[in-house]
This record gives sequence, C-alpha cells and structure tokens, in this order.
Amino acid sequence: MTKTSKKSRIAAIILTLAMTLGIFGTMGVASASAATDKISLYSSGATFQKYGQTSYEIFIKTRGNASSQNVYVHYNYLDGENWKDAKATYLTKLDDGSNIWKANLGSYNLKYALKLVSNGQETWDNNNGKNYTSADVIGPAAPVASERLGANYDGKVKINAVLQNYAYNKTVFVRYTTDGWKTSKDQALTYSKTNANGTETWTTKLDLSSVSMPSTKSFQYAICYRISGTEFWANNFGANYDGTYRIYR
Repeated sequence: MTKTSKKSRIAAIILTLAMTLGIFGTMGVASASAATDKISLYSSGATFQKYGQTSYEIFIKTRGNASSQNVYVHYNYLDGENWKDAKATYLTKLDDGSNIWKANLGSYNLKYALKLVSNGQETWDNNNGKNYTSADVIGPAAPVASERLGANYDGKVKINAVLQNYAYNKTVFVRYTTDGWKTSKDQALTYSKTNANGTETWTTKLDLSSVSMPSTKSFQYAICYRISGTEFWANNFGANYDGTYRIYR
C-alpha cells in the first residue's frame, strides 16, 4: 500500500468517525459528557402524574454571567421519539455565586441531558454518557433535596430526603407547619437506603390525620441536613414545599 493510499484510508476513517459522532449528537448524546463546573444537575422532582405521564421540575446549576447564558434540558419523553429542547428560566443565585435555572416538562419515560449555550459555545452534562432519568433526584452540586412523593389519603404524608453522604454521623429532620408558619414542628427522618450513585435516602411519615387544613398551602415543609453544627436546607429555594402537587400512583 502506498503512502497516499494510507493517508486516504486514514482520512476516510476520520470522516466516518465524525459522521458517527454527528449521528449520536442528533440522538441526544452530548460531546462533553460529565458534569462540569459550568453546568450540572442540581436536583429534580415530579410534580404531577396521571395516565402514565409525569410532570417534572428540573433545577440546573451554572457558573458565570447568567445574562449571557441560555440553558436547556435536551430530553426524550418516549422511546423512539425525537429528542427535544426545553428552555430553562433563571430562578435565583446561590450563596456561592452560582446560578439556578428551572425547566418544566412532561414525559412518559424521561431521559435528558443539560446544555449551556454561552458566547457561542455549548457545554454539556449528560451524566457521563448515561443521560439523566427520573431516578436522578439530586446532582453532585446539591447537598440535599426533597423527593416529592405526592398525595396521601390516610392523613399521613411521607417525606423523603435524598442527600450526599458527607459524613457518617448526621441528623436529618423535616420542619413543617399546618397554619402558615404561625407555629411549626420538627420531626426526625431515619435512614432508608443508599442509592446507586452513593447518595442516601432518609424518610419519615407525618401524621396529619387530625389536622384541619382549609387549603393545600396550609401544609408546608422544609428539610434540614445537619453535620457537626453545619446545616444544609432543602426549602424549594426559599419558597418551601407544599401540598399543591398531586402524584397518583
């Protein structure tokens, strides 16, 4: 084989690889797979479920100037369907200066990646090539998140917290109110399981069967995760969680 033919063969291989990557891109696989400092999943949760379709809130963390950023959830809502983009809206800034964005979307079988567009450049996080799913309640950037489980009909409300395992000794509790924060109570959560990604799920049940609540907003709660005097709160970015969501199982 001549040197010229070798070069042609190498060029053909490179072209084939480029075309293959291009095809993968249309299928939802991002070029930069791991979470980066620029964009990463913060947390996500279901807000409504009926007839097999679930609505989700997805919170995304970015670094940099929010005014120059556009953030998208690149998702597939059903196997065999085309991937789509849902544009996220800016929500708030955290104490460390990072930005939080929020996207709402509905899906039967959610798979998604995160895309940041800034100054003409794209940065991706697709969970190391695996993409995210509805099982990913918390990302590495969030210390603790509430797994919203939905309506109960026996007066008992199950509260789950998903948290990073920062230390063996920890305290997790829910602070809740049934009168618009005129009064509140704390109740401890107990360890339930260790998840596949190393995070932990802690749980408890609040017995509200004797409480007369005129509206769903009368019940609100936040979750505290405490280690050696340091507290991390999941409080829906200051809005607290309430009973307005309904998940039918």
